Amino acid sequence: MAHSAVLAFDLYGTLLSTESISKRLTEIIGSQEKGTKIAASWRKYQLEYSWRLTCMGFYDNFFNITRNALGHALSEAVVQLEEEQIKQLMDEYDHLSTFPDVTAALQNLNSRPDIKSVIFSNGTREMVSNSVFRSQSLSPHAALFADLVTVDAVQKFKPAPEVYEHLATSTSTKMEDIWLITANPFDVVGATKCGIKAAWLDRNGRGWEDAAAPELRPRIIGKSLDDVIKEILNDLSK
Repeated sequence: MAHSAVLAFDLYGTLLSTESISKRLTEIIGSQEKGTKIAASWRKYQLEYSWRLTCMGFYDNFFNITRNALGHALSEAVVQLEEEQIKQLMDEYDHLSTFPDVTAALQNLNSRPDIKSVIFSNGTREMVSNSVFRSQSLSPHAALFADLVTVDAVQKFKPAPEVYEHLATSTSTKMEDIWLITANPFDVVGATKCGIKAAWLDRNGRGWEDAAAPELRPRIIGKSLDDVIKEILNDLSK
């Protein structure tokens, strides 16, 4: 079947919430304030490491980057964990829950076989597969996704242009026929620069703030995934 469009969903922070990781940190450390702070630093260094390596022309897989970023965040907070505790935190990625607005939004796509949906993530194939199929709230919708597109083959991370070219090649789709759905502004900017239509999830309702490249803005902004998908479907019907 020829598809009218491809919807590429970012995974972590867009479909799946990492809130449980912060809670697990709090349980292990015994301090909600410190657990929340370390979780935020962990995410910051996870992304920063991916950007640094891509800029330098080095590559390490996202699992290792994530683990190394945790070590950085713990060291910065002067917290030491046992190896088993670190493993428990990394294992949390296999059991993340979806955001509350995800289920209804994905159900709207079940009646649209003309639209091809894929996961598009920085994560390794194993990480992404585990996250999708082991999540209690996302796994019931796993059949919706025709493919899990990761950056392993490219050995670069978002927002490198090669990553979005890989998405187009993997889905056999022209850039202009792809919609990226993400909660990450850097992903929006990278995709838009390559000619992909980008929809940004603004769950906090603060509005678009990214000024790295002011002319590169999302085509659609929505406060929930349901709002975003409805707007995309409306755009496709024009």
